[in-house]
Amino acid sequence: MVTQTPVDRAQRRLAAQPGDATDSDDESDPNDDTSLSRWLPDAMPGKSGWLATVRADPGRAGVIALAVVGVVAVLVTVIAVLGDDKPPVTAAKLPPVQMVSSSVSGTPAPPAKAEDVVVSVAGLVHKPGLVTLPAGARIADAVIAAGGALAGADIVGLNMARKVADGEQILVGITAPLGAPTVMRSSAGATSGPQEKGPPGDGKGAGTPGPVDLNTATEEQLDDLPGIGPVMAKAIVAWRGANGRFASVDQLGEVDGIGPSRLEKLRALVKV
Repeated sequence: MVTQTPVDRAQRRLAAQPGDATDSDDESDPNDDTSLSRWLPDAMPGKSGWLATVRADPGRAGVIALAVVGVVAVLVTVIAVLGDDKPPVTAAKLPPVQMVSSSVSGTPAPPAKAEDVVVSVAGLVHKPGLVTLPAGARIADAVIAAGGALAGADIVGLNMARKVADGEQILVGITAPLGAPTVMRSSAGATSGPQEKGPPGDGKGAGTPGPVDLNTATEEQLDDLPGIGPVMAKAIVAWRGANGRFASVDQLGEVDGIGPSRLEKLRALVKV
């Protein structure tokens, strides 16, 4: 069987008669119309040439549609590009955190230093004169700062536990023999000094006050007596409240803390 190309068949049809061509085509190759339609669509019988009806101009509506599609595509592209070019976000720098120790310092602040006091120590001491003591010092500290008391000094007449005041004078006297008048008694105060004792009750001693009445004296007056501190003054007043009036000076021996030696030293300084 000889294969004919579409061109050969077309030339043969043009040379043949119209009636014979139709019959011969139908008998020779029933697929000629199909093959021809693939190569020459306009040559198909019964067709008016559909390629001729297709226009290259899409019309006004088509142009608008294409324009809209193009604009949308451009917008999408621009948004995509701009979205990728976002500047990086920089986190704000926080201030550095300083570590604070919660532990309390082991060294406490030193307390404010109180002012020193200056007192005069006279009488039977090794180094009489002015001594400087820290605030809150006692009479005992002043005597020690003056070198200590000499032998035979009257220490009982001083309240060694009393705090000293600035400008005070402390006189360390002589222990008088039992029954003998006191030549120089121990004393402490702002105006203390050597004093001679006159007859009891005459009040003529140089700067010597009269005897203190045990039945009317207050705690402050009793505290001013040599060898009588605040505690012993309260004890005397308490005895007086519990037993009534003192009938004699000898009853001081019944007060706690007053022994025979102290009683003899107080005998000339008190009365009833």
